[in-house]
Amino acid sequence: MSSKEKPTLGGTRIKTRKRNIAAPLDPAAFADAVVQIYLENVGDLELVARNIESSDLNFSRYGDTFFEVVFTGGRTQPGTIKPDEGERHPYSIIECEAKREAIFPSVSYIQKILRRRPFLIKNLENVMRRLLQSLELFEENERKKLAIFTALAFSQKLSGLPPETVFQPLLKDNLVAKGLVLSFITDFFKEYLVDNSLEDLISILKRGKMEDNLLDFFPSAKRSAEGFSEHFTKAGLVPLVEYNEKKLFEVKLKEMKSALTTQIAEESEISEVIENVKQRVKDAKLPDIEVVRILWDVIMDAVQWSGKNQQQNANAALRQVKTWAKLLNSFCTSGKLELELMYKVQMQCYEDAKLMKLFPDIVRSLYDQDVLAEDTILHWFRKGTNPKGRQTFVKALEPFVNWLEEAEEEE
Repeated sequence: MSSKEKPTLGGTRIKTRKRNIAAPLDPAAFADAVVQIYLENVGDLELVARNIESSDLNFSRYGDTFFEVVFTGGRTQPGTIKPDEGERHPYSIIECEAKREAIFPSVSYIQKILRRRPFLIKNLENVMRRLLQSLELFEENERKKLAIFTALAFSQKLSGLPPETVFQPLLKDNLVAKGLVLSFITDFFKEYLVDNSLEDLISILKRGKMEDNLLDFFPSAKRSAEGFSEHFTKAGLVPLVEYNEKKLFEVKLKEMKSALTTQIAEESEISEVIENVKQRVKDAKLPDIEVVRILWDVIMDAVQWSGKNQQQNANAALRQVKTWAKLLNSFCTSGKLELELMYKVQMQCYEDAKLMKLFPDIVRSLYDQDVLAEDTILHWFRKGTNPKGRQTFVKALEPFVNWLEEAEEEE
């Protein structure tokens, strides 16, 4: 026999990569499982949370479905809040009483779930956005429950829920036009302010980019400062009304200051500037004291200062006072307003080192231009109440005051 080995068919082994075969989506089975946990624990959210935490349900895939069950008791049809097929439970946020003590346990429950599974915050955002965009499909009482939940969620700082998730979806034209958004946001404000300050509320509005756009929540027919004040005063939210009025006031002052700055920089005719200021004061109902303060700020801001050259700075400041004295004179129409102007000059000279020594020269120039009366200057000298730099300025002004008193005696 031959010792030669017979050929064999060993072949070549080819390694094949194992593929992850995705399981088919089955949100219905997931929803039914969550609903069953609610039913088995008779809505006791402590027990529900404990059972959910120990379950092996796929929350990363069905996060939206989970929050649909939490808010409405079961699955909802795509793009709507109408119930879908499947089991439901009666312990949802929509089904409980429209009271904070009834809804608060749901907020605490969600907070526990999010601590264990923080990735679900995105799913909460998705579902809240969808619910808020569908406000018209809810009953009035159900909308109030959503408002209370939202307020409590922010009050409890629900795991980083961003304010824009709430405020931006509300700005749908049809919801605003029907007054549904205004009603919702009013309930939200009232509930939030039970446990939080107005400053906290303003902070949330800022983060939600709504602080300057609160009127966007109002139907167009009511979208005015008067409409805002009337509505929220009736709702018992007077601090919010006062805050808004103050903000509007600051905006009007800023607008007037901006327009005045432009006119002075362009060296417009004084008569034209006076007319413009008078019209703005009338339209915005600005207090005379604020007008005097703004006038002085704008006039002095327009001075071209010259570094460390004290004499040039003095000349420039006094020249500016003389140029715009008629403007100041038009609005310093009483002893009280003249005194306010003196306090304004005092504060600026105190705060700006290059003006510190100019106080008596500026006062003298304002007197020469008939902006400040003798009685006003003497009153400030003898009874002035602003302590900032007063001792220094009184001493500097003393020679001029002595001159005024001597002139008065001669007369």
